[in-house]
Amino acid sequence: MIPPINLKAVDLFSGCGGLTQGLRDAGFSVEAAVELDPLAAETYAANHPAVRLFNEDIRSLSSIDLLNACGLKKGELDLLAGCPPCQGFSRMRLNNKKRRMSDPRNRLIDEVLRLVRDVFPKAIMLENVPNLARYSRFLKFKSELRKLGYKVTDEVLDVADFGVPQRRRRLVLLASREGALNHPQPVSQRTTVRSVIEELPVHVLEKDVLHNLPEKRSERVQQLIRAIPKDGGSRSSLSPELALKCHTKHDGYYDVYGRMSWDDVSPTITGGCINPSKGRFLHPTEDRAISLREAAMLQSFPPEYTFSLRRGKYAAAEMIGNALPPLFSRLQAEVIRDHLTQK
Repeated sequence: MIPPINLKAVDLFSGCGGLTQGLRDAGFSVEAAVELDPLAAETYAANHPAVRLFNEDIRSLSSIDLLNACGLKKGELDLLAGCPPCQGFSRMRLNNKKRRMSDPRNRLIDEVLRLVRDVFPKAIMLENVPNLARYSRFLKFKSELRKLGYKVTDEVLDVADFGVPQRRRRLVLLASREGALNHPQPVSQRTTVRSVIEELPVHVLEKDVLHNLPEKRSERVQQLIRAIPKDGGSRSSLSPELALKCHTKHDGYYDVYGRMSWDDVSPTITGGCINPSKGRFLHPTEDRAISLREAAMLQSFPPEYTFSLRRGKYAAAEMIGNALPPLFSRLQAEVIRDHLTQK
């Protein structure tokens, strides 16, 4: 982490803290965060105890309370950052128009605009799924920012192009009252699965509960997993007697029960990342799904980052899958940091 540079930030919809980790790694002092889910808030507080955490619905959050928590007045906050819940903009929901339109999470971007007006930060960073770019409220959000005097740029980026060892496309909006912002340049070489999880630290292998939680699978499924070819193999290689009946009846979803490849990036780490029936989440060579710790490291969390297991491993996996990759957020934040310090 670089030395503090006296730039203050707020993290909205903070989840378990991936964005905050990235902001702090870029040198920002995160003064406050907002997260409704109790388990994510518990995890956030364990990793960022100095941050004033509002464990409440953002719709009930007073902008005055937020400013007071930061010790700031309107216009003094350097960066307001966040990621409104993205499930309402998922491909599945977009294919179901009625479900999409009725999802109340789609309207939370209006709360971000309310806080922008009341707090009037110098810069804004918003991350979400690419489908948000087509949403009418997002278009209105950008229009209102421009009316407030912000220069706005948004682009869909793949985190794999910025050193994160997974494919994950994100819509990133950057805005500033101090002039135009540009997104960071991609790195020259992608980070592979091998470089991140092939040789785990000794303390992870021996003592980390997130890595050593046992798996419980039927003998039939264990036999299927053992038959998947190592290093990138898929269920398409299985003999008919090993293939699950549900796979013979439906075409598609070929990543299900697939292995990751050592010398490529991983697929998108989702909330089902420790369940091989949810995607290509089998370890490249070992006959198991990746562990919670391996999933977190493929998200670019540091190996010492903790995640609450109070509601079990699948709830922890959902937190990890929903998080913003800290490394990707750090690179975006560094652009804003340099922009603000130069101004």
